[in-house]
Amino acid sequence: MYLKVKLAIAILFFALCLLCQASWLCALLFALYAVLFFLLSFLEKREDARRIDELIRYVTCAQDDLPLPAISRIAEGQLGILQSEIYKVVTLLREEYTLEKRQKTYMSDMLSDISHQFKTPLSAIRIMTDLLSEEGVTEEQRLDWASRIDAQTGRMSWLIQSLLTLAQLEAGVLEMKAEPIYLPDLLVKVRQDLEVMAEVAGVSLEVLLPCASSPAEDAPIRHGPDAPSPLLVISGDSRWLSEAFTNIIKNAIEHSREGGHVRIRALGNTLYAAVVIEDDGEGIDPVHLPHIFERFYKAGSRREESIGIGLSLARQIILKSHGTIKAESTPGEGTRFTVRFYPPQ
Repeated sequence: MYLKVKLAIAILFFALCLLCQASWLCALLFALYAVLFFLLSFLEKREDARRIDELIRYVTCAQDDLPLPAISRIAEGQLGILQSEIYKVVTLLREEYTLEKRQKTYMSDMLSDISHQFKTPLSAIRIMTDLLSEEGVTEEQRLDWASRIDAQTGRMSWLIQSLLTLAQLEAGVLEMKAEPIYLPDLLVKVRQDLEVMAEVAGVSLEVLLPCASSPAEDAPIRHGPDAPSPLLVISGDSRWLSEAFTNIIKNAIEHSREGGHVRIRALGNTLYAAVVIEDDGEGIDPVHLPHIFERFYKAGSRREESIGIGLSLARQIILKSHGTIKAESTPGEGTRFTVRFYPPQ
């Protein structure tokens, strides 16, 4: 801006000198121009110093992780280029710092959760090991305690494997296949794996499909020469998706009353394929509902052996399979999980 003003003044004074005939008047105009020139140079340097101070304060605040002050925008010149580059670098550093801080918090929470989860089984194993070394212990007691120790170590082994899988999913390093999967076949396999658990709990486990004539009606899955509906074919890893649906359906069975029902429906349209898992169990309190997919969150589970990692693991698998999962619940009436799979982009 100051450069343009200087040029304008110089042109104006040059034109006035050409129009003036008296030499003394030209000298006076020249002296006036010199005074204005030096005044503008002084103001320009002072403005540049102010802007440099602003940039220094901006960089200092970014370095000390303080709120960034507002700075006036420089539209031109070398200072404008410098301001633009400083802003880019500070933005990049802030993003990296935020990510690093989030990762440290995540690791701290993860270690705290792992420590808490291993504390109980390790304490139980230590107590039972001390009891085994005591005199007068019968063979029956030894076998019972040995069996309990084996159960606790098995639980710890499963927990370690689940945490490793969850960490790999969250870090994006777990390789998942992209193969065509017919959802009804996958759900039937999961149902077969959970039949015994459902029978022991006294819960009816049903897998339903919409009829071809009316998508609003439900009917048992049919096997035979019928060709699979392309609307119910998704792309994903059948092994990991089986794990995800197993965790969700197990959760529904565990929270159902004896004589209750767990219904699994597969639906499809041109936008997505969906699986709806409903139970008529105890439901989830609205306070807990937003947190049920968090790692180690138990939502007031009645089962002491519950760890609270199954739904978190299921969610991560579904997200990596181009899907979404949503939970809806009414306390005392039941819970509905809706899983949607979208075509890969």
